[in-house]
Amino acid sequence: MLPHDPVMTMATTGQDVVEETRAFNTRMARILGRFPPLHKIDDVSLARSGDGPWPAPPVLAEGRDRVVPGRAGGVPVRVFTPPVVHGVYLFLHAGGRVVGSAGHQDTQLWDLARGAGVAVVSVDYRLAPEHPHPAAPDDCEDAARWLVGHARHEFGTDRLVIGGESSGAELAVHTLLRLRDADGSHRAFRGAYLAYGYYDMSLTPSARSFDEDGPLITTPVIRWLLSHAFPGLSPEQLRDPGVSPLYADLHDLPPARFVVGTRDPLLDDSTFMAARWRAAGNGTDLEVVAEAVHGFTMFPIKVAERELARAREFVARVVGD
Repeated sequence: MLPHDPVMTMATTGQDVVEETRAFNTRMARILGRFPPLHKIDDVSLARSGDGPWPAPPVLAEGRDRVVPGRAGGVPVRVFTPPVVHGVYLFLHAGGRVVGSAGHQDTQLWDLARGAGVAVVSVDYRLAPEHPHPAAPDDCEDAARWLVGHARHEFGTDRLVIGGESSGAELAVHTLLRLRDADGSHRAFRGAYLAYGYYDMSLTPSARSFDEDGPLITTPVIRWLLSHAFPGLSPEQLRDPGVSPLYADLHDLPPARFVVGTRDPLLDDSTFMAARWRAAGNGTDLEVVAEAVHGFTMFPIKVAERELARAREFVARVVGD
């Protein structure tokens, strides 16, 4: 497990890696410039269609789709089980609660499953605007409760980790808070991996002021996503701890690894949340990656390869302790 004394560092990165990251950012801006940004798409179904700048992700035969019980009916999950299982990782995907799915990162999750020796359960939670808040955290909590009760029978172990990317990181924190406040069952999760998460839906300073062209998300895109996920909520309501976990009481939570890039509009979200996580007495590891944009772990660059390796190490260490 991580110690309670935090490690808060700027990732040590050679100049050649920094230059590669910058060059990739420039190429990405050029590619994204050929397509309308999310906040200019009126029909959400078009944003989910796959007719965008990136090729459709591969679907691996190792992934198995199933349904677990939920309060609104079955919750779809995608499961990856390697030959040797030491623990189970509950993964919550990115997409601002509006786009994305459990089937969009098969390669990454299968690599993590084999590298860390964990079964991975990826939750296909309901998306907005068809299913606004609290549908997504309800589904994630229900999947977590199923895993707490069935992991040993299903996978032969009750050593659990939770994590996610972007909105998935936010949902991971909500899940832990809900389980803690209901019955203390959050203690089944021995660690949390939280990559470039949203934690303040009223927008941190960095999220409010990121209007430059090129990155994967900008302030207008963030506002577009939030308008669908949290329709009609006032700024005060958006700061409710049940909506924005940055404002929650964070005591008695598992050790967490936070990672974010310096060119991410959600930079403040991770740095602020890591500081509050630590102040609440929880083990905290924050890494800030030079020049990395939001979602950088999804791209074929060295900083992504390094962070994915560190994610595997973190998960393996947590289930092994």
